Amino acid sequence: MYDDPLLEVLPFAILLLPLGGFVVLALFGDWIKKDKEENGAGWLACATVLISFGLAVWTTLRLYGLATPPEGLHFFQPYLGFEWMEAGSFRVPFSLLVDPLSCVMMLVVTGVGSLIHIYSLGYMAHDEERVSYFSYLNLFTFFMLLLVLGGNLPLMFVGWEGVGLCSYLLIGFWYRKDSASAAGLKAFVVNRIGDVGLILGMAFMFHAFGTLDLVDIADNAGALAPEALWEFGPATIAGLLLFVGATGKSAQIPLHVWLPDAMEGPTPVSALIHAATMVTAGVYMVARLGPLYHVSETAMMTVAVIGAVTALMAATIALVQTDIKRVLAYSTVSQLGYMFLACGVGAFGVGIFHLYTHAFFKALLFLGSGSVIHAMSGEQDMQKMGGLRKRIPWTFWTFLVGTLAIAGIPVFAGFFSKDEILAAALGHPVLFGIGLFTALLTAFYMARLLFLTFFGRFRGGDEAEHHVHESPWVMLVPLILLAVGSTVGGFVKVPHILEPVFRGAAAHIHHAWWMPWVATGSAVLGILLAWYLYLSMSDLRAGIASALRPALDVFRAKYYWDDVYNGFVRRVVVDGSRALLWEKVDAGVIDGAVNRAGTITGALAQMLRPLQTGLVRHYALLILAGAVALLGWVLWS
Repeated sequence: MYDDPLLEVLPFAILLLPLGGFVVLALFGDWIKKDKEENGAGWLACATVLISFGLAVWTTLRLYGLATPPEGLHFFQPYLGFEWMEAGSFRVPFSLLVDPLSCVMMLVVTGVGSLIHIYSLGYMAHDEERVSYFSYLNLFTFFMLLLVLGGNLPLMFVGWEGVGLCSYLLIGFWYRKDSASAAGLKAFVVNRIGDVGLILGMAFMFHAFGTLDLVDIADNAGALAPEALWEFGPATIAGLLLFVGATGKSAQIPLHVWLPDAMEGPTPVSALIHAATMVTAGVYMVARLGPLYHVSETAMMTVAVIGAVTALMAATIALVQTDIKRVLAYSTVSQLGYMFLACGVGAFGVGIFHLYTHAFFKALLFLGSGSVIHAMSGEQDMQKMGGLRKRIPWTFWTFLVGTLAIAGIPVFAGFFSKDEILAAALGHPVLFGIGLFTALLTAFYMARLLFLTFFGRFRGGDEAEHHVHESPWVMLVPLILLAVGSTVGGFVKVPHILEPVFRGAAAHIHHAWWMPWVATGSAVLGILLAWYLYLSMSDLRAGIASALRPALDVFRAKYYWDDVYNGFVRRVVVDGSRALLWEKVDAGVIDGAVNRAGTITGALAQMLRPLQTGLVRHYALLILAGAVALLGWVLWS
């Protein structure tokens, strides 16, 4: 334990500041609207997250700059508040955990989150419900901080469910649109399916290991016997159940279908959910429990395979999208798959490294797309754009930086983390091949997006072209800062910083001399192919599209996942419930039994009704007859 009283206070301040902003906006929102001080609501929300970010930086510097950790502590620092739950041997303290991993996460959440808050001041300037919007953003930030700072699984689960609730509120923020309300509901329901696995995993963890404390799990996981492939011991069962929750929150097969529809929310919400916060929660949980996953070869292989397949599938779907935000949405699904691939091959620190770099360039790309949509007066179809680089130059140059970063071009942040992931996967040739091919597809579809949006001639008509305009500075400054982060962020040695967290469970990565060249070559090849097909030889593109039409149709249908789910829900759940549960069980068995009981009772009543004449002498005669019969039976017996 560090002997520093200030460090016992700062994490709670970081956590509670956004919650305080939410409480103020929720209680006094009507008064703020009445006095028409909506801008004050936005600045209050921004101030709470900015101060929280400043305190996070201070905490990190104080923890690793001014304090010397005791030998063997592995930089872990739990902050105990009070006993939250106690039932027999089940005890859950309200404890916050500050270590290298939680420091990286809270810096990303508050840092990128504060830029998204500031950007929202311009993007949501004319929305009538912006007070509610900023209150939801603050609440979302609070729950995400609780998720990454929680010192045990139940406390982390509160944050986990909280960001799910806030995502429902933010994705469906424009609820008057049927598509937005449906998308919010879809996100909520799909995540609840994954949460069933998470809850079962926590219950099994306590039954098998007797603790839900994250430090205890990490410390004691190394003592467990290794479990080989297809050996389902305690670590495997716990890891697989928890990973079900991770697939829901981080949009992996088969629970990935909610995330592309989340584009119905405001663009800053897309950046917040898809870049630094909610969707990375599953990756964070797997990395946090890295020592436990390391014990089970089955759990590790499952994580790696699901991640690799999801990365490839989402990248192919992104190839054919025409909505600028949907391209980025499927890109997020793909990049999350990359992170799980890294964790699955044992490179937990590398997975978090890509999470960290991805937060910069994906937030930049989403906010950049919002700037494009703002310039186009709400238009999101790339087929109606083109030639915008001269009309909105600040947006173009920052978007170009984000594109080069996600493509993995050297110097930019994405190059360093992708190179580390591919190097970690070298021991698994199939997974390495999928990762390398996905890197090529990523560069291709992002260059396609760039060329269709910013190059060539404008395709939206004279009226739309007349209204194209650059975004205000309150939106451009976050883009510039994120572009700087996307450029220099990769030079921070995040895997080295995180090494103590994993207790030696992280795999050692062997860097082949040729790996950077191959990774860079695949990215350059993807960009050149996009340039050749979309700027140089458009006629050839039409011929290739005709030849590949069956595959492209599958990509456009999103591999029919939504069709399968809709068919299952409509025909099995709804129709099956109607035919079996309602018509047969409810109406046939339950209602039949109730109705038959009523019929029998009515028949008996009909038979006995003649006895109720209403005449007192009849009743007296019946009483006398009964008394005589009873006396006769007594005398006879």
